Amino acid sequence: MFQADDDMKREENYKGIDDARSERQNASRNSGGVGEGSGKQAIEELRHEVLSPLENDIAKLRDPVVLAALMHTAATERENTNRLLKTLIEKLDMKFTEVEDKINALEAAQKAAQKPTAAPRGDEVLLPSVDEGILKFVREKRHVSAEQVRRRFGYKGRNAASARLSRMYDLGLLEKKQVGRAVLYCVR
Repeated sequence: MFQADDDMKREENYKGIDDARSERQNASRNSGGVGEGSGKQAIEELRHEVLSPLENDIAKLRDPVVLAALMHTAATERENTNRLLKTLIEKLDMKFTEVEDKINALEAAQKAAQKPTAAPRGDEVLLPSVDEGILKFVREKRHVSAEQVRRRFGYKGRNAASARLSRMYDLGLLEKKQVGRAVLYCVR
């Protein structure tokens, strides 16, 4: 007898679980929860959320006024970019010029350090008569420029006078001083 009662209780328990499970499935279908139809509906809603704004944007791009506004914006941005690049290039050119000037000054200082400062005391330097005349002119005037030597000695251009003065500077007979743009020579 006890055994029959236990069997009946087991059958009721099994039926109860199955019945509860089917009731839950029916309730979720009716309430819009997770079920067979809800996945397709969610996909359609997501597609609508994503595609609607894109379709609106594509429709706007067909409007010539919108296209003109986009082209104007792009042209304006390009002009601004070109202006910025031009400014950067100008600044770089100025910096390169400064660097080149510093390099030239260092090279000139290095060359000046390598040149002999004075003619050897024991050796007499023999000069052409024109150079002796220029040396005498420098002693009289104390300071002369290549232009003054050109006028005094009748050279056609300053290059010849400048070359003569530079040669005497290299020999250590004259000193060179920069005064503004002019270079003045004087006797050592």
